[in-house]
Amino acid sequence: ARSFADIGDIIRGKDLYVGNRKEKKKRDELDKKLKEVFGKIHGNLRNGVKDRYEGDEDNSYSKLREDWWNNNRKMVWKAITCDVKSGSQYFRPICGSGKPTNDNCQCANTDVPTYLDYVPQY
Repeated sequence: ARSFADIGDIIRGKDLYVGNRKEKKKRDELDKKLKEVFGKIHGNLRNGVKDRYEGDEDNSYSKLREDWWNNNRKMVWKAITCDVKSGSQYFRPICGSGKPTNDNCQCANTDVPTYLDYVPQY
């Protein structure tokens, strides 16, 4: 199982999970695809913004990936949890108040809950 934090690490190219050879091959393929995706995003940047993300080693787009994750992590969380039904493992005391998240796993201030629960596997 992967946690929300693991997903962020994968997107940013910082996944430290070693695992077995078969898993490593899949991770390498995924990272290659992510480099392609962020390469396309980089290619569409304009007005000097593109220059900010130049110079990454091996075209990994690490700065762009980091900024993308920081700007989109809340939307990724919403996409993952948008169909979580009441009674799910996501609903438990959190958000600093001891009260459960009861609105599709969102804290009242829309922060991602800090327990970074594992994403269910389908």
